[in-house]
Amino acid sequence: MKYLCLVYCNEQLLHDSPDSPRDEECFAYAETVQASGRMLAAEALQPVQTATTVRMRGGKLSITDGPFAETKEQLAGFYLVDARDLNEAIQIAGKIPAARVGSVEVRPVRQLDV
Repeated sequence: MKYLCLVYCNEQLLHDSPDSPRDEECFAYAETVQASGRMLAAEALQPVQTATTVRMRGGKLSITDGPFAETKEQLAGFYLVDARDLNEAIQIAGKIPAARVGSVEVRPVRQLDV
């Protein structure tokens, strides 16, 4: 089953904490998950200031600079993994280096029949 592991961190603290992962550690972890055959995709995101929020209301498109909501933690990246079950997905997510300074939301991917 596919699971999306959404990595959230406070961008201002992401690289300043003593527990903050360095890029090399993140790359090494991604390579480990890739080698296990569980990695489907993984990407880091640009800072939240580069976000654009799009809404369609009453047939009219609305575009706003910035994220959808003001929060202390921002979506920093994701891992899309193939895991046997939620427990295995949680084990994968718990080893994501950024989990030490932020959080990882694990969500099953709903298969669309299209």
